[in-house]
Amino acid sequence: MQSYKFQELRLKGAYLIETFFAEDQRGGFVKDYSREIFEQNGIRHDLQETFYTISHKGVIRALHFQEVKEQAKLVRCITGKIYDVIVDLRKDSDTYKQWQGFYLSGERFEELLVPEHFAHGYLVLQDSIVSYKCAQKFYPEYDTGIIWNDAGIGIDWPIEEIGGLQNLIIADKDLKLKSFKEKFEQ
Repeated sequence: MQSYKFQELRLKGAYLIETFFAEDQRGGFVKDYSREIFEQNGIRHDLQETFYTISHKGVIRALHFQEVKEQAKLVRCITGKIYDVIVDLRKDSDTYKQWQGFYLSGERFEELLVPEHFAHGYLVLQDSIVSYKCAQKFYPEYDTGIIWNDAGIGIDWPIEEIGGLQNLIIADKDLKLKSFKEKFEQ
């Protein structure tokens, strides 16, 4: 049996969390959210909605965020494997414009707490299903982001793990996203 473990990250307010996991002859049981346990660990995450993405190997989901009604997200890879990235957008933060990346997979029972005012995206390394437990509703009219390969941020995506750039799958809406500089520093 594995109980919750909360590791605050270098980007303050973000956490890598080992979920509750129990296993027996029937299989396994995962509990990836408990308001009580999160609050006992100093984390307030008021769950408003849950959704899942189903993605093919090579998909990159850009660095998304909501400009208004920001969403804190609890992100977990249910099946497959992803390289998950967060970027601090808080202008008053010591880690403003810095990023961190994490491997999340269905084989490990870890999840990432992405705070409000962070951009979030990931590269799919194996066909995957990813769960989002959001503390704010999704509002498509406020949905925006930063282009995945912004040189000003300099994310080191593990593109070689999908066989190179020729295997990258990017939605048209993500190809139209602006750079950090165009978005925030104009």
